[in-house]
Amino acid sequence: MATERTLAILKPDCVRKELIGEVIRRIQEAGFAVRALKMTTLTKREAEGFYAVHEGKPFFDELTDFMSSGPCVPVVLEKENAIQDFRTLIGATDPAEADDGTIRSDFADSVGQNIVHGSDSVENGLKEAGYFFPEHEIVANS
Repeated sequence: MATERTLAILKPDCVRKELIGEVIRRIQEAGFAVRALKMTTLTKREAEGFYAVHEGKPFFDELTDFMSSGPCVPVVLEKENAIQDFRTLIGATDPAEADDGTIRSDFADSVGQNIVHGSDSVENGLKEAGYFFPEHEIVANS
């Protein structure tokens, strides 16, 4: 199985709750390699650009308002089967439906404020990583 790249974003609620270290610890313990990481605050326009695929949906404004409400931490991750394994680690979008022990089950308050973003496909993982990090900023496996 080939190594995949995915993008995680520790969302503003994760940063506000001071859970960055705990979430990164869980990610690394699950076998993911951190290839790039930074803290940033998205403008409303940047959040709209990142989530453009959801434009026109009822939750779009709430999502982009939330994602631009404070600092977030985008993280490029790699491992075999990264997309599926990361989605399993974080749990369902709705924390009430997330399996016990998942990041969202343990820390998220709602569907709208659910601690972490994870790419939903290999293609989106590459595209989303590129939204935050030029390729030269992503550290290769040494």
